[in-house]
Amino acid sequence: MTIITNNPEKKRELLTEEVLSLLPSSVLSAVLSDRTVLFPGFCDVHVHFREPGFSYKETMNTGSAAAAHGGYTTVCTMPNLNPVPDSAEHLQKQTELIRLNAVIEVLPYGSITIGQNGTELSDLDGLAPFVVGFSDDGKGVQSEDMMRKAMMKAKRLGKTIVAHCEDNSLLRGGYIHDGIYAKEHGHKGICSESEWKPIERDLRLAAETGCAYHVCHISCKESVELIRNAKKFGVNVTCETAPHYLLLDENDLQEDGRFKMNPPLRSKEDREELLRGLTDGTIDMIATDHAPHSAEEKAKGLAGSAFGIVGLETAFPLLYTGLVKPGILTLERLIDLLTEAPRRRFAIPERKDYTVWDLSVQETIDPAHFLSKGKATPFANRLVFGKCLLTVCDGKVVYHA
Repeated sequence: MTIITNNPEKKRELLTEEVLSLLPSSVLSAVLSDRTVLFPGFCDVHVHFREPGFSYKETMNTGSAAAAHGGYTTVCTMPNLNPVPDSAEHLQKQTELIRLNAVIEVLPYGSITIGQNGTELSDLDGLAPFVVGFSDDGKGVQSEDMMRKAMMKAKRLGKTIVAHCEDNSLLRGGYIHDGIYAKEHGHKGICSESEWKPIERDLRLAAETGCAYHVCHISCKESVELIRNAKKFGVNVTCETAPHYLLLDENDLQEDGRFKMNPPLRSKEDREELLRGLTDGTIDMIATDHAPHSAEEKAKGLAGSAFGIVGLETAFPLLYTGLVKPGILTLERLIDLLTEAPRRRFAIPERKDYTVWDLSVQETIDPAHFLSKGKATPFANRLVFGKCLLTVCDGKVVYHA
């Protein structure tokens, strides 16, 4: 459904008169102007909305409103919650919040293991009808045998294993990339092997079991090469990266918690290989890993702050400005990475969801304007092109400027 149009009549036809009648006159005239562009609603397969359990960081309502502000109409929520959605009963607490408070389509993941403890499989059979896939995101599955069992069951259920790849034995207390910045500033580093080694293991298991396997937030060059080669040999694997890994590296680090995420910003060489992987098709989609925290949790520098940044409200302008305008990607390719590619992989049906942007508008990213409770972004004060004017989800206006 890749629709990219600035034609006023086509926009009027797709958005419908019923939707347009709800808009203030100033927004309506801008939406129908030939300077604005209509896209399909974006789809993010990796977000954290923090409910149930951690509503001081984000709620279903604030997270979904932030998504709509960024042009997203479908998101998939990770399971590091309380309770962890490791059974249909525990999942019900989240699905009720979605039903009551979400303004866009929110599809939950079920956890791979009970309590994300890595030692016992969740009730995958009971969860399967209600989840988009299985993940222990936030924690890597450390046991090869446990991951094999998960893949075998997921294969039987027709679901994808979505892996946060992190070998705990290789972390050694690190919290930023084990590179030049860490050495020069006396920080403990996270080696790239802690990411690519589990990917190497899981690719072998995916080949063995035939399971559909998706790798979260890849950040280093070795991960790209492993996945590239696995695809050549027919392994059923896809992967994502996030805007911050494509646009920033360790040279951009500052002594501020808004630059701390997991995995960390890697080297310039890693970022360049991620861009190559994006252009040659190794990287299948872009997800934000939207991970809001309280201001207090992000105010303790690189060493003491919580891992995670927000991203739903800045992703498209950053990627348009940083990748499309310099000619690294075409606009059509970017829209596929943000819309159809994730839907294809996770069998998420297309709907009549749209978002309208004015690509000529230049704005400075200001976290004070975010609808998310989380404000921590390494892109604060960056000048970008693109302003969201309208987001329509399932025929309903869920955001307008």
